[in-house]
Amino acid sequence: MSGSEPKPLAAVVPNSWAFLRDPMIAPAGFRDYDARWLYPEQINLPGVEALGLGLATQMFEAGAGPDIVVGCDYREYSAAVKTALILGLVRGGATVRDIGPAVTPLAYFARAHLGVGPVAMVTASHNPNGWTGVKMGLRAPLTHGPEEMVRLREIVLSGGGMERPGGRVVREHGVGAVWLDDLAARGPLKRRLRIVCATGNGAAGAFAPDLLARLGAEVIPLHATPDYAFPAYNPDPEAPEMLRDMGRAVREAGADLALGFDGDGDRCGVVDETGHAIFADRIGVLLARDWAKAHPGARFLADVKSTGLFASDPELLAAGAAVEFWKTGHSHMKARMVETGALAAFERSGHLFLDPPLGRGYDCGLSAAVEILRMLDRHEGMSLSALAATLPRTWATPTLSPPCPDGEKRAVLARIVADLQAMAAAGGALGGRRIERIVTVDGARAMLEGGDWALVRASSNTPNLVIVCESMGSEARLRAILADLDSLVRRQEEVGDYDRTF
Repeated sequence: MSGSEPKPLAAVVPNSWAFLRDPMIAPAGFRDYDARWLYPEQINLPGVEALGLGLATQMFEAGAGPDIVVGCDYREYSAAVKTALILGLVRGGATVRDIGPAVTPLAYFARAHLGVGPVAMVTASHNPNGWTGVKMGLRAPLTHGPEEMVRLREIVLSGGGMERPGGRVVREHGVGAVWLDDLAARGPLKRRLRIVCATGNGAAGAFAPDLLARLGAEVIPLHATPDYAFPAYNPDPEAPEMLRDMGRAVREAGADLALGFDGDGDRCGVVDETGHAIFADRIGVLLARDWAKAHPGARFLADVKSTGLFASDPELLAAGAAVEFWKTGHSHMKARMVETGALAAFERSGHLFLDPPLGRGYDCGLSAAVEILRMLDRHEGMSLSALAATLPRTWATPTLSPPCPDGEKRAVLARIVADLQAMAAAGGALGGRRIERIVTVDGARAMLEGGDWALVRASSNTPNLVIVCESMGSEARLRAILADLDSLVRRQEEVGDYDRTF
């Protein structure tokens, strides 16, 4: 066992001898629950190796391991990043169970299948090309939260990684096939559905079309061949460009719905048979209705970006379901599920988490797709649009993400939250709707009279703020709420223009 590792540098000149020799890691890449960097501008391969050594050190420090599941998403540089990470893990004494190219939920499944607690999935999720990162955890089904990330950052940036003997690599073949068997274990659907399967040329294209076909669907692939250039658009089923393309494909094919998956396969987006996108939180309310009836007294979680219908939907209330709004982020959700015994958790971005007997506690876009299709089976004869129409009508913005530098966004958010709290204390309003209270579990969600609300928070993984608003009354009221919230945001000169129009 030895130490004395060099401390990674925050920057190294590209195309230099030092760039190939010295570890470089931008400290800001250690985020709330994932690690993400621009590659190779913010992290080089020696830096990734140092990260692997630090993770191995953290594993042994926590009494986890020595085995760890490792996989990577489908990007041109992901195999190189994974190899450097594995080198560091092996130097640290870990036994790496390498599952090869994968989607993130496959790596999570491999933990259960192989009986391994730790995981390290090389992925930048839905971030565009040029980004890399690692989703990691020590004990299933959990992944690193803020405390674990702070400790990992301390180990890595201080040069505190410790070499240990006995490290090795084991290639694990066929885990993907076992995973697909598990997802399809309940057999084919009763309904013969025509489904557009959209993967944006990301890694989910290697699995999702096969799964849907095994469920008995007629699959219409849309950019479903993995291509790390992402020639059509970045695979993000919350992005308007991908949703519009899914809607076009549904209408042209006369399909029953479209299912879209992000770059690492842990999120699912939905477009109905008319080509209309249904936000994942509204799909979540429909699923929760069914599960609340089948599991009396069930508890659910919804992230703070999600629709207020989780708290006010008449069917959920009648079924006695308990719903708690919680912090956005897959690690936050998984940890809260363990703490509370929630049956399922929902994020507006498309993450769906299922605890036993529905699942194993982690987020999986393909599991979400299966549950959506089985929900349609339970409501035989109803189209997806008709089923969605049974929900009370609301008007909501898309997720708006104005840029704000990583080093400044927390302070900027704190000033906006203070402004909202002062307004609430003075009896103020947004869009003419009185502020009843401010929920600060993650940023600030201003709860307005009549069930309307407005959220501002700092993104955990990218340099921007996140803004979402919803009205139970009208689009005009929604726009008025957004305009008043935006007037507070615009006081902060560090905040840029919105990433999309509404």
